[in-house]
Amino acid sequence: MDPARGVHGALVLRPAGFHPNHAEQGQSGREGPHAIAWTSIDGAAPGAGEAPAQRPGAPRAADEARGSPAVRIARFSVREGSPAAGSVSFGVVEGDPSRPDSLVVHELAGHPFGQPQPTGESYRFQDVRLLSPMLPNKIVAVGRNYAAHAAELGNEVPDVPLTFFKPSTSVIGPTENIAYPPFSSDVHHEAELAVVIGRMCREVPLDRVPEVILGYTCANDVTARDVQQREGQWARAKGFDTACPLGPWIETDLDPGDLAITCTVNGELRQTGRTSLMVRSVAELIVHISEAMTLLPGDVILTGTPAGVGPLNVGDEVAVSIEGIGTLTNKVIKRG
Repeated sequence: MDPARGVHGALVLRPAGFHPNHAEQGQSGREGPHAIAWTSIDGAAPGAGEAPAQRPGAPRAADEARGSPAVRIARFSVREGSPAAGSVSFGVVEGDPSRPDSLVVHELAGHPFGQPQPTGESYRFQDVRLLSPMLPNKIVAVGRNYAAHAAELGNEVPDVPLTFFKPSTSVIGPTENIAYPPFSSDVHHEAELAVVIGRMCREVPLDRVPEVILGYTCANDVTARDVQQREGQWARAKGFDTACPLGPWIETDLDPGDLAITCTVNGELRQTGRTSLMVRSVAELIVHISEAMTLLPGDVILTGTPAGVGPLNVGDEVAVSIEGIGTLTNKVIKRG
């Protein structure tokens, strides 16, 4: 099937109920694959002439997004003691994150990419366990996107964005353990803003980038620094199991232009920066990456880390916090 081409050659896929790459993400995996409907970035299906409905919780164009309430999308499992214990679903988190006892998770009937509907089931936050908010098909990461971080490692800012992949098997969620790889003796934390893609897209023009973003979450681009320096290419250094913590949830209505990012280790501040210090913005990165490859719903883009990266040791607790999103916390253990 030939995809419909949109403005400036951009193309977008709007899932019609289900995307097979996300069968394992939540309840929708029990439904089986449904039809996939191609649409252009303008929202018109080939020959249909009508725009799709706005995805609930999706970022709109800037003039429409002002004043919209933030929606937090989580992926979670239900703890023991409930009839639904062990089930995995997506849900909308409501309440004040500074008061966990006020949080309630409203279960969604499927994945968050189409027009998700609530099931009517709600859970107290203490009765669920947050998982990685997405199981991405791929993670595209960007290196040296903060000048001070490039300088602290003796590198120059590249003329074009430096991109690399982290495998889906590196992803873990909040409170899951980072397993120190036995082939390294110098593992570092790297606090980053992560972008979650909401629509299948390629060759996205700069002014249409908000339409392909589902939202934002926290990430830790855990790196075996000695392996990175010794081997030159980064697949093992940044792709080992547990090297990509994501969470705690996805904020769907957030301006990424000037957010505070911090990283603490055992309560000690290690990294502090702002997204306004990025060499290239979120929108510029998506344009650059989608110029080369198709991005799928649920794919994650890591946007680079500010200065202050440093070592992690077995027993450490590392926390990445981003203004407007929340905090992602993981402990470091010895790989068993």
